Amino acid sequence: MKPGVRALGIAESYSEQSDRTSTNTNTNTNTSTLAGAVVRASRVVDGLTFGSCTVGGTDATDAVVSLVSDLGREDVRYVLLGAVAPAWYNVVDLTTIARRIDRPVLAVTFEASDGLESGLRDAFSGEALERRLDRYRELPPRRAVSVNGETVYVRAVGLADDEAAAVVRAFTPEGGRPEPLRVARFAARAGDTYARGSRD
Repeated sequence: MKPGVRALGIAESYSEQSDRTSTNTNTNTNTSTLAGAVVRASRVVDGLTFGSCTVGGTDATDAVVSLVSDLGREDVRYVLLGAVAPAWYNVVDLTTIARRIDRPVLAVTFEASDGLESGLRDAFSGEALERRLDRYRELPPRRAVSVNGETVYVRAVGLADDEAAAVVRAFTPEGGRPEPLRVARFAARAGDTYARGSRD
């Protein structure tokens, strides 16, 4: 991959315990910080942006689309997400994101898992549960990808599995975390710390 190719990594951070007892009644207003980092394949950071989504909500898909739109970077070729259910099960719709931003989307996670259905059933019930289960079940399957001797798990929309694996490897010069997601995670933590401090 050419060194100037750019990817946008999106990660989230939430630093305080939230009152999640009200989630089923949609009265939870706590938010989680989203950060986007534009990184070239050569590891050069080329832009940052910030947004938010509701903890325990259903707005993460719209939040990701808005973040990409607000950034206004047509030169970003790929979007990498660090989770499919950020902010306490705010499940994203990868297909909708890819369609609305008109570029491939890859969700990259870093641990083996039996899936989220058990956790969703423990946390939600009724319509709130069914809505999240439907969205979760529509996600493409996770594929294990070996990167620098480590294993990551990739869901991709808009790319074949082998192409998605090549993108992940191209943006992971060392270790097992793609550079756009590594930078975005640091930015999200810093942004979250700043936002919480400014409210105190």
